[in-house]
Amino acid sequence: MQLNFELPELDRRRTQLAVESALEKYRIFKTITFDEREASTTAGYSDMPRSYTGTTTDQTASIAIHNVDVPAQRRNYCERIERAVRRLHPKERLLIEERYMKEDYVYDFAVYNQKFNPPISKGTYIKIRWKAFYKLALTLDIAVEKTDEEWEEE
Repeated sequence: MQLNFELPELDRRRTQLAVESALEKYRIFKTITFDEREASTTAGYSDMPRSYTGTTTDQTASIAIHNVDVPAQRRNYCERIERAVRRLHPKERLLIEERYMKEDYVYDFAVYNQKFNPPISKGTYIKIRWKAFYKLALTLDIAVEKTDEEWEEE
């Protein structure tokens, strides 16, 4: 009995968009601080009659849950991305970290001309980036496989 495992053929454009979107979300979570919600301490007055529905709301509890859960979800998301990137080949990891995980507005040409030592060509950069995206897409379960129509077009 032989196991036959084929790596999936991915839609390059849509997979790249999915990985770049995940990395952009990572960068936002890392750079934007979380503002905690606070409970209102003053009573509000309304002319609108209130109907009793038999349910009660606990504003303080829901705010406390939000203030604990949201940062934990952000932290877990960032840790998951960082674990996936750490598993990449050193060149792929360098490319992803320098281009997508650090500061905004770093361009591809700056990475392949200045961050790689020695500098690499644009074509080599694109090949390394695709390999990294392919691995990250599979690891993070955001890969977009080619559809039957796309197979027929080739």
